[in-house]
Amino acid sequence: MARPMTYTDVHEHELHHAAAATDSPAFQAYEILLFAFTVAPIIAGADKFFGILTNWTQYLAPIFPNTLGIDPATFMMIVGAIEIVAGIIVFLKPSIGGYIVSLWLLGIIVNLMLLHNFYDIALRDLGLLLGGLALARLGSQFGR
Repeated sequence: MARPMTYTDVHEHELHHAAAATDSPAFQAYEILLFAFTVAPIIAGADKFFGILTNWTQYLAPIFPNTLGIDPATFMMIVGAIEIVAGIIVFLKPSIGGYIVSLWLLGIIVNLMLLHNFYDIALRDLGLLLGGLALARLGSQFGR
């Protein structure tokens, strides 16, 4: 007759299951995407204030700052703050943050299409958008 499971047995089973999960390719893909979609928005957002990586206003369709009556540089600083917050949300709640970043990337794609320029960057951002969706799906299984 089998002995009843003890707390130690259950705990050891949970540890074994957790170790097996962290070895899975799906979990490793989740970790990679989590890192990328946490760090990249925070870096890009912070750079909207410093302009080290590029002149971000070149990627901005004039319709947005003109409609709001905001200087393009100020508009991009607002964008930067939103991107930093999005990166933090991804870190804290990837299953939600992945969708937020994906929607944000869709907005960037629309913006670039309105410029009738930078189609290569729009295509790259489409790939990133799909990665954000993948993170959101994986986050529902592995995330916080």
